Amino acid sequence: MSDPVRIRATVAEGVTQVRLMAAHPMETGRRRLAEGALVAAHYITDLTVLHEARVVLQARFGPSVSRDPYLVFSFAGGAPGETVSVSWRDNRGDSRSDTVTIR
Repeated sequence: MSDPVRIRATVAEGVTQVRLMAAHPMETGRRRLAEGALVAAHYITDLTVLHEARVVLQARFGPSVSRDPYLVFSFAGGAPGETVSVSWRDNRGDSRSDTVTIR
């Protein structure tokens, strides 16, 4: 199981700002160990953010995204006490979903 996605969601003047960091190695499959062996590819392919049940962000990642991806974005709407959920899936079939309450 991977570490939780670190999420912060705050609302001001009808706009919700979301900051998130997904702990993930994001290996490209091209890096070599000191012995010369390739490190297997392991990266997030799909990331979705929901506000209540509405999709506010969908992203497709690939091997060129850095380790522990960090995203900041805003969307119209949201109120304190509502929820924002983040879920991702990687190229090995692993997935994770986390939820935070908007402040």
